[in-house]
Amino acid sequence: MTTHPSDTSPPEERHGFIRTLGRIDVFFLGFGSMIGFGWIVLTGGWIQSAGTLGAVTAFLVGGVVMALVGLVYSELVSAMPKAGGEHHYLLRGMGPRAALLGSWGIVGGYVTVILFQSVAVPRSLTYLFPDLPRIELWTIAGADVHLTWALVGSATAALLTWLNVRGIRQAGLLQTSAVLFLVVVAVVLLASSFFGGRPENVEPLFTGGGSGIIAVLVVVPFLFVGFDVIPQSAEEARVSPRRIGSLVVLSVVMAAVFYIVIVVTTSLAAPTDSLGSMDLATADAMTHMLGHPFWGMFVVAGGLAGIVTTWNAFLIGVSRLLWAMARSGMIPRWFGVMHRRNGTPVNALLFVGALSMGAPFFGLAMLDWAVDSGGPSIVITYLMVSVVFLLLRRREPGMERPMRVGGRRPWVGVLVGVAAVVTTTAMLALYLPGMPASLSPEPWLTFVAWWALGLVFLVRIPGGVRPGPEAEEELSARVAERTRRRSGRP
Repeated sequence: MTTHPSDTSPPEERHGFIRTLGRIDVFFLGFGSMIGFGWIVLTGGWIQSAGTLGAVTAFLVGGVVMALVGLVYSELVSAMPKAGGEHHYLLRGMGPRAALLGSWGIVGGYVTVILFQSVAVPRSLTYLFPDLPRIELWTIAGADVHLTWALVGSATAALLTWLNVRGIRQAGLLQTSAVLFLVVVAVVLLASSFFGGRPENVEPLFTGGGSGIIAVLVVVPFLFVGFDVIPQSAEEARVSPRRIGSLVVLSVVMAAVFYIVIVVTTSLAAPTDSLGSMDLATADAMTHMLGHPFWGMFVVAGGLAGIVTTWNAFLIGVSRLLWAMARSGMIPRWFGVMHRRNGTPVNALLFVGALSMGAPFFGLAMLDWAVDSGGPSIVITYLMVSVVFLLLRRREPGMERPMRVGGRRPWVGVLVGVAAVVTTTAMLALYLPGMPASLSPEPWLTFVAWWALGLVFLVRIPGGVRPGPEAEEELSARVAERTRRRSGRP
């Protein structure tokens, strides 16, 4: 439950989230966070790597894995509907150091998604306005960076950050409007390909064998990360804990359906061998099928809506998670400052906003680096949350769980937890060197740098705090005591 410390407490300890999100808002927050811009940029590559049915298979497998993790989250968020989500689950089940590592992983995933979207905005607008890139600045990884191009991404970052600082109500309205437009685009794509698509275009059904499917599968965590934004915003929802849990699972299922629809409609619209030469495959395929550039622009407009839904949702999610980490003393308390009037974690929002404003100046290389480096961090956290799900089932069987996976059959919940652990471990292994989808050096450097920074905060956490319901309060007390000792105060 939301608490409201007295006005005499320090600003960073005041806490007043505003409950304004209804069921539709919460669902659109989770679903919209998983539908970004990747479906326009990457779909052609998916089909060429794995074939039409190969790509569909990858999303079915990935969707099952994410649904298992979603079920794990659904029970935990119903039991602990607190802003910060996995931070609280891991703190209660594994203790402070594990909580920092898991939270750090998902923060890294959130940030990489936001960086991706900040580059995707000018990337998509260039399709609509080819003369957008002006005033060349430099070249990074073979891609030229232009001032006007980068400023568009930075300006969008500033606008979305400002909107989120203003409050969750305004951010929620934006999310709902953009998701509704995305749904319209998906329906138009499906109807157009049904009447105008050519079945022979879907050939070959499979290419690349298992390696091709794996190449698509490894991007699934990056694309599906976002359902966990729902737990991050749990304290701002006017929804029962049980309902919040069910919305987590529903958002994952609907995202999987959306991506499969996109793969099939793109494949029907244009021959597979021509997708590689297309700039934005889904948009260009629609233009090819319907014979007019308007339809490609219409799809790109849907991609822009997807950018907004993902970017907006992740600003909400990462700011709440950073706020929760700061409240417990894991990272500087500056991140825990709450806007007095708007009830938003203002400093956390400004920090992430500043990062996203700088990302476009790294050019198109940021697209690939962000996709690849964020995936392993996301899966690490999903694995840890799946483990803590099983630990809490064993240690605290009597804990109130409004949405209990398996209901009165405990073995079903255990089976789901074990399956989530096994599948996330297998997915994490796909990123390792020597595997068919191992990462290139640049994403690994980004990954290592992020986790090295996390270790700096890890070693600062006081020892001796045991997992359990009071872990956060005990950790906060020890951090406060250490601060008093260092400052010389009694």
